[in-house]
Amino acid sequence: MATPKRRISHARTHNRKAKFLASLTAPEVTTCPRCGESVQTHRACSACGYYRGRQVLKVAEEE
Repeated sequence: MATPKRRISHARTHNRKAKFLASLTAPEVTTCPRCGESVQTHRACSACGYYRGRQVLKVAEEE
């Protein structure tokens, strides 16, 4: 197995990690057109259970 011939400096290591961490983003969030709750994109709404106009989850209503 290959081994490194030279030591990698702190600056190179930190630059590499900074570029990786800069590429990470928070998940996209939209509002549910049916109930107005905030929902991650491409996910069913946890409040009403609808996704793309169809009910896909059975949600118990609170009384």
